[in-house]
Amino acid sequence: MIPTLIDCDPGIDDSVAIFFALGSGKLDVRAVTTVSGNLTADICAKNACQILELAGRNDIPVAKGPMKPLVRPYPRDPFSHGSDGLGELALSSSSREPDDIFAPDLIIEEANRHNSELVVLALGPLTNLALAVIKDPSLPQKIKRLIIIGGAFGFQSNGSTRATGDNPASEWNVYVDPEAAKLVFEAGFNLSAVGLDVATHPSIELSDHHRAALSAASNPQSEFLLGVVAFVERRGFRSYCGLIDSLAVAAAIDSQVLTFEPVAVAVETQSALSLGQTIVDRRDHFRWSNLPTIDSASEVNADRFFDLLIPSLTSPASVAKAR
Repeated sequence: MIPTLIDCDPGIDDSVAIFFALGSGKLDVRAVTTVSGNLTADICAKNACQILELAGRNDIPVAKGPMKPLVRPYPRDPFSHGSDGLGELALSSSSREPDDIFAPDLIIEEANRHNSELVVLALGPLTNLALAVIKDPSLPQKIKRLIIIGGAFGFQSNGSTRATGDNPASEWNVYVDPEAAKLVFEAGFNLSAVGLDVATHPSIELSDHHRAALSAASNPQSEFLLGVVAFVERRGFRSYCGLIDSLAVAAAIDSQVLTFEPVAVAVETQSALSLGQTIVDRRDHFRWSNLPTIDSASEVNADRFFDLLIPSLTSPASVAKAR
């Protein structure tokens, strides 16, 4: 199994992704760290504890990061995940508290522990990763792969029409903390980005067959996803909204789910009109040579994605392990 750390901001789609990772039987989730994004990091940590308890995985440590981005105030989220951040599904409460360690420190600890084999799934803003790099600049060489949900890279039109930041051009995770995203993009990670081009692709929709399989399973994981889908669809959104972060999990499990292409990318950190936009330099001439190159998802095999996701929720392989 692949040693994995999930840095996230649960959040409905983050929570589905956690269930997916735990139930896949492929990822050994060593820790969950939370960042201020969909909600502030303290609420996200509480939600992560709740999701892990539902999955029977209280053995996994949870650490929270700072309450705000690196240099900016915490912004308003244009898409609400509900008053509790979990789709207002009246889940059983958890008495568990997050562990007494700062999230960036736990990221560094796990990277050191796993000898360049750790995969990090960053499902929210990149504040925790940025702080970890500031503390340990060698961190990118200690992490095997960093897979992020973030940005939009011009491969599909839905990257623009389904933009999630609080301006016409940005994606929420990068918009919240563009300075952190810029630092992480430039730090030298083996970085794969799943942008809105793919994460909100029209093919990422639950079919009637998927819904029937989830309903028949009648377990906490399946019921949670069905509840999330009902929550977003009542508000006029589509089911993909509950599945965005699960694309990062799928990418860690199966290299055939997503097609990645290298892009030279900059992050806008100044303009109010396009704050947080990920700008790709594709020019034939005069291209800037100082931009970091990352791998960006350009295509998705939706059938393969659902063939991984649905069994992981309906028949989860998650078993608590001694640490």
